[in-house]
Amino acid sequence: MTITNSAEPILSPESAIAALSSEDNQIRYYAAWWLGKHQVQAGCVALCEALFDERYRIPGGGYPLRRQAARALGQLKNPQAVPALVKALECDEDLRLREAAIAALAAIGDKRAVTPLLHLLATSQEQPYEALIEALATLQVWSARPQIEDFLQHPSERVQCAAARYMYLLTQQPEYIERIVKNLNHDNMYLRWAAVFDLGAVGHQQAIQAILKAQVPNSLKLLNLKRILEAFLEIHSYAEETALLIFQAIDNLLIQL
Repeated sequence: MTITNSAEPILSPESAIAALSSEDNQIRYYAAWWLGKHQVQAGCVALCEALFDERYRIPGGGYPLRRQAARALGQLKNPQAVPALVKALECDEDLRLREAAIAALAAIGDKRAVTPLLHLLATSQEQPYEALIEALATLQVWSARPQIEDFLQHPSERVQCAAARYMYLLTQQPEYIERIVKNLNHDNMYLRWAAVFDLGAVGHQQAIQAILKAQVPNSLKLLNLKRILEAFLEIHSYAEETALLIFQAIDNLLIQL
């Protein structure tokens, strides 16, 4: 790959793709973000190459550009990126990269990711379990139930929530929703946020009032009510009363902004 010195501002897909070859790592990082933000499909190949970049490495051993490239590929949702993202899972030096690659594979939704994700779940090494369990739920890998149930007792409450989300989507048992709702009142702000996102992912009517009462910013409430509405309309398009309830809740939140 040719390295460029251009300081040309990133204002177009072409300039963003070219900037991935810059000598300035911050410019390269921004270029990867820009390509994902604007969902530039033409940047897929260049972003896949950036998953294996060796030039931008921080002292702790992480690869910031690789992580951002993985996030961008998740935004592109291009199945052509699946082989490169699966290969990126092999990087043992950077669990945050692995986490970003797992999330990207879940966003793309390609079944080719299932076997490598199950391999990660089966290893004895520490993994980004929250992202991994969420990905298996998104991909509907219900064969992992025996392993996932054990994570309901994991020391991390966020991992517990991810496991409860998986179990609810599989069984539709309300007890798993209740485990997530309980964390909406947690003292830890980030755990409350994570719980709201888990509720947004399951798309259950019970989650609506719980989200509205949660001590989180209205922007997070809006985002996750929108996710519930989209899921509800896709599965229960005949239940107009619930859809109207969500629309009203969204309208009320918008007025408060």
